[in-house]
Amino acid sequence: MDSYAVNAVFVEGVFDEHRIGNSRFSWSPDVSLGWLDGRDIARFDGSRYTTRDQVWVLAGGARFHYGDADDWYRSLFFSFQPALQTGRTQALSTPYEFVSTLGWQGRRFSVQVRHISNGNLHHPNRGETMALVGVAFDP
Repeated sequence: MDSYAVNAVFVEGVFDEHRIGNSRFSWSPDVSLGWLDGRDIARFDGSRYTTRDQVWVLAGGARFHYGDADDWYRSLFFSFQPALQTGRTQALSTPYEFVSTLGWQGRRFSVQVRHISNGNLHHPNRGETMALVGVAFDP
């Protein structure tokens, strides 16, 4: 938010993949639980929406892929998840948010760019944008 860094941690579960008709697109159910630390930005201390709240985010939606299993770009994905969250901050000001993620998922490693906001349905709506790296575990 506004170039002030914060620590964030997410745990995700991606489930069995399903083809969309006869197309090369597929989708997988995707759930995530995340935590974002608060920020110490004094200019927002007196406002209704501070920056100091720690926020928990629970999201569920779909992860989309394109291509066949042997295509080089198959590891790229886009996901969209409606979410509920616990804080009220300058970045996340409503109990509901939307999570959009663009990433690459290898067998054991992932890199993602994630944005969380309320889709401009309520102000303030600065949103949170983050870069995430991850490690994958098979069940």
